[in-house]
Amino acid sequence: MGSLKEKIKKRLEKYIELDTSGIRNFILNIFLNVKEATVDVVYNILSKKYDVSHNMVASMIGYIHSKLGILKAHKESYKTTIVYSLKDDYIDMVKTLLKIPISNAISE
Repeated sequence: MGSLKEKIKKRLEKYIELDTSGIRNFILNIFLNVKEATVDVVYNILSKKYDVSHNMVASMIGYIHSKLGILKAHKESYKTTIVYSLKDDYIDMVKTLLKIPISNAISE
């Protein structure tokens, strides 16, 4: 399992490194500060600071979920929207890579 975490860490480092506008950092911070969020919630928060479309936010969250593997997705039924949250195993890793003190508690 350690090698999987190392692969994810390298992907996440690269993902953050290529962030020229700060949007990627901001999305990761949203998931650190909010326990669970839908694409709509993240879009509403992100659109106040950045000029983004709903599809752009959905794509970025989908990438973080599928390629980086640090988000978990939950859907109550086929009629409800997907709720994303940061996997507990990766909270400290994300904080470290974003240079946020690990001792800071996640505010709800």
